[in-house]
Amino acid sequence: MPPGPRHAFRTWFADGERHGHPVDHGAEIGLPALELELAAAACTYDIYQCRFIDVKIAAGLYRLLGDEARLRLLRVLRRERLNVTELTGILGLAQSGVSRHLGLLKEAGLVAEERDAGFTYYRLSPAVHEDRQRTLWSALEQQFEHAAADPALRADEARLQEVLRLRKENFDTHGTADTRDARQLVPGRSWAAWSRALGLLLPPLRVADLGCGDGYLTVEASRWASKVIAVDRSAVVLDRARGLARRRRVSNVVWKRGELERLPIKDESVDVALLSQALHHAQDSSRAVAEAARITVPGGRVLVLDLRTHGEEWVRAKLGDRRLGFRDDELARLLASAGLRDVRIGVGSRKAGDPFAVLIASGTKPHAPKVSR
Repeated sequence: MPPGPRHAFRTWFADGERHGHPVDHGAEIGLPALELELAAAACTYDIYQCRFIDVKIAAGLYRLLGDEARLRLLRVLRRERLNVTELTGILGLAQSGVSRHLGLLKEAGLVAEERDAGFTYYRLSPAVHEDRQRTLWSALEQQFEHAAADPALRADEARLQEVLRLRKENFDTHGTADTRDARQLVPGRSWAAWSRALGLLLPPLRVADLGCGDGYLTVEASRWASKVIAVDRSAVVLDRARGLARRRRVSNVVWKRGELERLPIKDESVDVALLSQALHHAQDSSRAVAEAARITVPGGRVLVLDLRTHGEEWVRAKLGDRRLGFRDDELARLLASAGLRDVRIGVGSRKAGDPFAVLIASGTKPHAPKVSR
């Protein structure tokens, strides 16, 4: 609407209100009655149009944010930029669902997309801090803080920390995926290469991977072991592990289905019995360690990697964990009770803010005492 009529209408309204005769006083200041009516109508329409647009935008945003999954997405993206695969793991949602939610949030201007080193990452849009959305985002921030103790959100936070830890320990790229930080991009630096180099220093050992899961550690061990016996209770998981071994052309692994407490392996038949993130799944952890010691040759070692005691109850339902980790002294006692000597306990991985710390424990099976004649 042109400035003249709008100004005239404001003058007419204010002057008329003072005299109690708005139309007559409008005429007195020289504005024809028809023009006054048009000005009033135009201004009224303009006001209602602005209000309708504002309400429509706000209503759309509130409908968008009425979905719990989208709120969870925003909550983790305010902490870190993440790709779809990482978000899928954190939220436990299907990749197609995560992609759809991200598309809607991006369209609403709440999420921004950027590419880096061949990957597509999503982060909170800077627009949420602008005047138009600042009030809404402030309300969301307060809600996020108030709900921080919610078990579902604590689980999201724990999985986020695990993703960040895996970024640092990634066997292929090592370090953060954000290559804009040149300090973190060191060509050739790789934990995989380092672990495989150490493997070349070992003799061709016979290894049992107990609770092998999808077989990633089994395949790594097969690079330096003469033979690996991989055991898991799940036939489905073993099939996936076999598929991985076929793709990697690994031929020195024997796959067996069995329980940790009743291993389908002969006495004193391996040099190293490995329990990596498996002991907290066992029904009887002491029995599982005793079985690992049973199948190990005298002079061989039992190696345990497991979680230190934590309070993340969600892992019971989500991951099937029977125990929430082990205390350092408890893990040492389990190995000693199985008859192992030279028991050592150390922290293998720990990150600030991550509720999960990894303990490494090892013990040596003693030789049987010689019988004097």
